[in-house]
Amino acid sequence: MRSTLDKLISYLGLALAGLLLVGGGLLLWGANFTNSNVHDQLKQQDITMPSGPAIEDPLIKPYLEQYAGQEMTTGDQARAFAEHYIKVHMDKSSGGRTYEDVSGEFITLSKDKNADQTKLAELGQLRQSLFMGNTLRGLLLNAYAFGTMAKIMTYAAVAAFVGAAAMALLALLGLQHAKKVANAAPARAA
Repeated sequence: MRSTLDKLISYLGLALAGLLLVGGGLLLWGANFTNSNVHDQLKQQDITMPSGPAIEDPLIKPYLEQYAGQEMTTGDQARAFAEHYIKVHMDKSSGGRTYEDVSGEFITLSKDKNADQTKLAELGQLRQSLFMGNTLRGLLLNAYAFGTMAKIMTYAAVAAFVGAAAMALLALLGLQHAKKVANAAPARAA
Protein backbone atom coordinates (compact mmCIF):
# COMPACT_ATOMS: atom_id res chain seq x y z
CA MET A 1 0.00 0.00 0.00
CA ARG A 2 2.79 2.45 0.91
CA SER A 3 4.62 1.71 -2.34
CA THR A 4 1.48 2.43 -4.38
CA LEU A 5 0.92 5.75 -2.58
CA ASP A 6 4.57 6.73 -3.13
CA LYS A 7 4.26 5.92 -6.84
CA LEU A 8 1.01 7.86 -7.19
CA ILE A 9 2.43 10.95 -5.50
CA SER A 10 5.67 10.64 -7.48
CA TYR A 11 3.84 10.40 -10.82
CA LEU A 12 1.76 13.43 -9.89
CA GLY A 13 5.03 15.22 -9.06
CA LEU A 14 6.44 14.26 -12.48
CA ALA A 15 3.27 15.53 -14.15
CA LEU A 16 3.57 18.80 -12.23
CA ALA A 17 7.23 19.05 -13.25
CA GLY A 18 6.18 18.61 -16.89
CA LEU A 19 3.48 21.25 -16.49
CA LEU A 20 5.99 23.66 -14.96
CA LEU A 21 8.39 23.00 -17.86
CA VAL A 22 5.69 23.78 -20.40
CA GLY A 23 4.63 26.88 -18.44
CA GLY A 24 8.22 28.05 -18.13
CA GLY A 25 8.75 27.53 -21.85
CA LEU A 26 5.64 29.54 -22.69
CA LEU A 27 6.68 32.31 -20.30
CA LEU A 28 10.13 32.42 -21.84
CA TRP A 29 8.63 32.50 -25.34
CA GLY A 30 6.33 35.37 -24.26
CA ALA A 31 9.24 37.27 -22.72
CA ASN A 32 11.36 36.88 -25.85
CA PHE A 33 8.46 37.88 -28.09
CA THR A 34 7.73 40.97 -26.00
CA ASN A 35 11.38 42.00 -25.70
CA SER A 36 11.87 41.54 -29.43
CA ASN A 37 8.85 43.70 -30.24
CA VAL A 38 9.90 46.45 -27.82
CA HIS A 39 13.40 46.43 -29.31
CA ASP A 40 12.21 46.41 -32.92
CA GLN A 41 9.58 49.12 -32.42
CA LEU A 42 11.99 51.43 -30.61
CA LYS A 43 14.79 50.77 -33.11
CA GLN A 44 12.51 51.83 -35.96
CA GLN A 45 12.09 55.22 -34.29
CA ASP A 46 15.85 55.80 -34.61
CA ILE A 47 16.08 57.78 -31.36
CA THR A 48 19.54 58.45 -30.00
CA MET A 49 19.61 59.17 -26.29
CA PRO A 50 20.77 62.73 -25.62
CA SER A 51 24.26 63.33 -24.31
CA GLY A 52 26.68 66.10 -23.41
CA PRO A 53 25.20 69.53 -22.71
CA ALA A 54 21.67 68.25 -23.47
CA ILE A 55 21.65 66.26 -20.23
CA GLU A 56 23.55 68.60 -17.90
CA ASP A 57 20.35 69.68 -16.14
CA PRO A 58 20.32 68.08 -12.65
CA LEU A 59 16.72 66.96 -13.27
CA ILE A 60 17.94 64.98 -16.31
CA LYS A 61 21.56 63.88 -15.84
CA PRO A 62 21.14 61.29 -13.06
CA TYR A 63 18.58 59.42 -15.14
CA LEU A 64 19.99 59.71 -18.66
CA GLU A 65 23.75 59.70 -18.09
CA GLN A 66 23.96 55.90 -18.19
CA TYR A 67 22.27 55.89 -21.61
CA ALA A 68 23.98 58.96 -23.12
CA GLY A 69 24.55 58.62 -26.85
CA GLN A 70 23.04 55.11 -27.06
CA GLU A 71 20.37 54.12 -29.53
CA MET A 72 17.05 53.70 -27.71
CA THR A 73 16.12 50.01 -27.87
CA THR A 74 14.92 49.08 -24.36
CA GLY A 75 11.93 49.87 -22.22
CA ASP A 76 14.16 51.25 -19.46
CA GLN A 77 15.73 53.72 -21.89
CA ALA A 78 12.26 54.70 -23.13
CA ARG A 79 11.08 55.39 -19.59
CA ALA A 80 14.13 57.46 -18.71
CA PHE A 81 13.73 59.53 -21.89
CA ALA A 82 9.96 59.99 -21.40
CA GLU A 83 10.02 60.82 -17.70
CA HIS A 84 13.31 62.66 -17.32
CA TYR A 85 13.85 64.36 -20.66
CA ILE A 86 10.58 64.98 -22.46
CA LYS A 87 8.61 65.63 -19.24
CA VAL A 88 11.28 67.96 -17.85
CA HIS A 89 11.26 70.02 -21.07
CA MET A 90 7.48 70.06 -21.19
CA ASP A 91 7.29 71.28 -17.60
CA LYS A 92 9.85 74.02 -18.27
CA SER A 93 8.14 75.24 -21.43
CA SER A 94 4.70 75.29 -19.80
CA GLY A 95 5.70 76.54 -16.37
CA GLY A 96 4.53 73.26 -14.87
CA ARG A 97 1.09 73.45 -16.48
CA THR A 98 -0.39 70.34 -18.04
CA TYR A 99 -1.71 69.98 -21.58
CA GLU A 100 -5.22 70.18 -20.13
CA ASP A 101 -4.41 73.49 -18.39
CA VAL A 102 -2.88 75.06 -21.49
CA SER A 103 -5.62 73.73 -23.76
CA GLY A 104 -8.25 75.22 -21.48
CA GLU A 105 -6.47 78.58 -21.52
CA PHE A 106 -6.21 78.43 -25.32
CA ILE A 107 -9.90 77.61 -25.77
CA THR A 108 -10.95 80.35 -23.37
CA LEU A 109 -8.67 82.92 -25.02
CA SER A 110 -9.72 81.91 -28.53
CA LYS A 111 -13.34 82.73 -27.64
CA ASP A 112 -12.34 86.27 -26.65
CA LYS A 113 -12.68 88.51 -29.74
CA ASN A 114 -10.36 91.08 -28.17
CA ALA A 115 -7.62 88.56 -27.29
CA ASP A 116 -4.00 89.33 -28.04
CA GLN A 117 -3.37 87.32 -31.22
CA THR A 118 0.34 86.95 -30.48
CA LYS A 119 -0.43 85.47 -27.07
CA LEU A 120 -3.08 83.24 -28.64
CA ALA A 121 -0.59 81.98 -31.24
CA GLU A 122 2.05 81.30 -28.55
CA LEU A 123 -0.50 79.46 -26.44
CA GLY A 124 -1.58 77.46 -29.52
CA GLN A 125 2.03 76.46 -30.22
CA LEU A 126 2.57 75.48 -26.57
CA ARG A 127 -0.66 73.49 -26.64
CA GLN A 128 0.50 71.63 -29.77
CA SER A 129 3.95 71.02 -28.28
CA LEU A 130 2.47 69.62 -25.06
CA PHE A 131 0.08 67.42 -27.05
CA MET A 132 2.94 65.95 -29.08
CA GLY A 133 5.11 65.54 -25.96
CA ASN A 134 2.35 63.74 -24.09
CA THR A 135 1.69 61.49 -27.07
CA LEU A 136 5.35 60.55 -27.40
CA ARG A 137 5.65 60.04 -23.63
CA GLY A 138 2.62 57.72 -23.70
CA LEU A 139 4.07 55.64 -26.51
CA LEU A 140 7.46 55.39 -24.83
CA LEU A 141 5.92 54.50 -21.47
CA ASN A 142 3.99 51.70 -23.18
CA ALA A 143 7.31 50.35 -24.43
CA TYR A 144 8.57 50.53 -20.85
CA ALA A 145 5.48 48.70 -19.56
CA PHE A 146 5.88 45.90 -22.08
CA GLY A 147 9.61 45.70 -21.36
CA THR A 148 8.80 45.34 -17.67
CA MET A 149 6.28 42.60 -18.40
CA ALA A 150 8.98 40.77 -20.36
CA LYS A 151 11.29 40.96 -17.34
CA ILE A 152 8.57 39.61 -15.05
CA MET A 153 7.85 36.76 -17.49
CA THR A 154 11.56 35.93 -17.59
CA TYR A 155 11.75 35.74 -13.79
CA ALA A 156 8.58 33.63 -13.71
CA ALA A 157 10.05 31.29 -16.36
CA VAL A 158 13.21 30.82 -14.31
CA ALA A 159 11.10 30.11 -11.21
CA ALA A 160 9.02 27.59 -13.20
CA PHE A 161 12.16 25.82 -14.46
CA VAL A 162 13.61 25.68 -10.95
CA GLY A 163 10.27 24.39 -9.65
CA ALA A 164 10.17 21.78 -12.42
CA ALA A 165 13.66 20.59 -11.54
CA ALA A 166 12.79 20.40 -7.83
CA MET A 167 9.54 18.53 -8.50
CA ALA A 168 11.28 16.11 -10.87
CA LEU A 169 13.99 15.43 -8.27
CA LEU A 170 11.43 14.89 -5.51
CA ALA A 171 9.37 12.63 -7.78
CA LEU A 172 12.40 10.53 -8.67
CA LEU A 173 13.32 10.25 -5.01
CA GLY A 174 9.71 9.21 -4.32
CA LEU A 175 9.86 6.51 -6.99
CA GLN A 176 13.15 5.30 -5.55
CA HIS A 177 11.54 5.18 -2.11
CA ALA A 178 8.53 3.30 -3.51
CA LYS A 179 10.86 0.70 -4.99
CA LYS A 180 12.73 0.37 -1.70
CA VAL A 181 9.43 -0.05 0.22
CA ALA A 182 8.15 -2.60 -2.32
CA ASN A 183 11.38 -4.66 -2.03
CA ALA A 184 11.30 -4.51 1.77
CA ALA A 185 7.60 -5.53 2.04
CA PRO A 186 8.07 -9.26 1.20
CA ALA A 187 10.93 -9.52 3.71
CA ARG A 188 8.62 -8.31 6.49
CA ALA A 189 5.93 -10.82 5.57
CA ALA A 190 8.32 -13.76 5.99
